[in-house]
Parts: sequence; structure tokens; C-alpha cells
Amino acid sequence: MSRDCVIEATAITRTFGAVTALDEVSLSVGRGRVLGLLGHNGAGKTTLVNVLATTLPPTSGSASVAGYDVRRQGPEVRRRIGLTGQFASVDAAISGRANLLLLARLLGANRRQAAERADELLAVFELAEAAGRPARTYSGGMRRRLDLAASLVGRPEVIFLDEPTTGLDPTSRNTLWQIVEGLVEQGTTVLLTTQYLDEADRLADTIAVMSAGRVVESGTASALKARVGQRSVHVRLSVAAQTDPACAALRRAGLQPAAAEPGAVVAPADSARELAAVIRALDEAGIEVDDIGLREPTLDDVYLTLTARHSALAA
Repeated sequence: MSRDCVIEATAITRTFGAVTALDEVSLSVGRGRVLGLLGHNGAGKTTLVNVLATTLPPTSGSASVAGYDVRRQGPEVRRRIGLTGQFASVDAAISGRANLLLLARLLGANRRQAAERADELLAVFELAEAAGRPARTYSGGMRRRLDLAASLVGRPEVIFLDEPTTGLDPTSRNTLWQIVEGLVEQGTTVLLTTQYLDEADRLADTIAVMSAGRVVESGTASALKARVGQRSVHVRLSVAAQTDPACAALRRAGLQPAAAEPGAVVAPADSARELAAVIRALDEAGIEVDDIGLREPTLDDVYLTLTARHSALAA
């Protein structure tokens, strides 16, 4: 494994009886980088995290985390990772501070070290005021922050975040994103599974799209967007009845428009030149416009296109 490669998986397969949850998955994550795993429920994201975190052995293939083999050196891997699963794993009956103290002591810290680490994390995650309250009294966002703080008690090199913001309100999601960004700035390596495309777009350096236990495509967000489509001009007309005349005007200008719906027209565009051409053509035809803009492909486009392709090939 390269010194700069912290997570590496090669042809990982995991079966459960006749069901193949992972089908020869290969990926790598560099030091201080974020890999986002996108996929629907059942795509294999959580199974892959469990294999890499050593809680589930692979049926075949190999993987290493922080330089240690997940099959043969499980204890060494676990000493170097933090794991935040889909559901909060903290003890709801005791306080937030007590949760962190307990974990620090289990990891070998003495009383003073445990107290210092707990107080540090409570401050970072904005939980100091609620530190003495039982975790069961915390809001969903507070419990997720406490759960993430618990995964960081041992100062791990690698963090696995399995759909960490599921069910959170927008404010809590944004807070958690900022915390993750801060960890990455400090050199932490992150593997993030998510169904939220905006989350992957914001946090991930590289994205791997999973479907039916396979990685069907991977790359940076911008590269993936470029592979599945081009920029386009989106026009919202003032009068829906002018949709057909608008399309005709754009065709006369040498463009290839399509009516997305009544009152909405889309035309492929490689540059702002096409945007200007659309504006001129509509103005000359007397078509009134409420809104017009140049739009890049989104991760929504990427995800829907790639998974549709994979489903068609598998059919």
C-alpha cells in the first residue's frame, strides 16, 4: 500500500448465503481525504464499512486500513479508526460527559487524561452546557454530535461515517458538516456513506457510486458531472402557452431545445455564448421570460444516470 493511501480495498466480496452484498469492490482513499460512497438502500455501503472496520469479514478479496490488514490485524485497525454508524450508539442513561469519560478510560487514558479529552470534545461539539444531562434528553442533532465525539475520543487516523446526518434538520446537518471539514483540515481520513447528494458534493474529494454491491463509477464530483452530461440553458417562460413558439425560435437560431414541461425549455450549451444566443432568439421572437440561466449537471443527474445504466445492464 502507498504511504499516502490510508484505506485500500481490492476485489472485496461479501455474500450472505445466496445474496451477494459486495461484488468485487475496489477503492482507495488518500491521507487526509474524504471518499463519499453514494448509493440507495441495499447498495452495499454499510456492508463495505463493516468489512473495513473489521466488524464483518470479507468472503474474498483484501483490504487494509492505516497500513494494517483487516483480516489478520483487526486489533491494530480498530486502534486507529473511529466509527459512527447510522444510529447513535451512546448510552442514553448516562450523561454526555460520562459517555466520553467511559470510552476514554476503556481506551487506556488515566482519569486526568480522560477528563481533559472529554471536556475538549464537549467544547468542540458545542455540548458543554448539556454535558451533565442524560443523553436521552438530547435532541437528535445533539445525540449525533455526541456519537461523533465518541468516535474521536481515541484520536483516530481514519473515521467511518455511515449516513451520519440521516434524520437531522438542516441546521444540525450543517453543523456536522463543519465539524467533519475541520477534522479533514487536521489530516483525518474519512470514508462517508450518504444518500444526500449535496452532502457528498460538499464534503467528498472523490465519490464512488454504488449499486447492487458494485462500484459503478468513481471520480471527483466535477469529473462525474462531466461524464454524464453537458451544461444547458434552462428557461422559465412567463406564459406556458409560448412553449412551442419558444422552441421554434431556438431551432431557427441553430439550437436544439426541448420542452421539459409547459413553460420550461432546456437547450444544450457549451458556453455562455449559447446563453446569449438563447436570449437573443427569444427576444427577437417576442417571447417573455421569467428566468433564464446556465446550469451545470448536478450529482442528482450523475446518480440517476449511472444507476439507471447499471440497472439496464444488469437486466
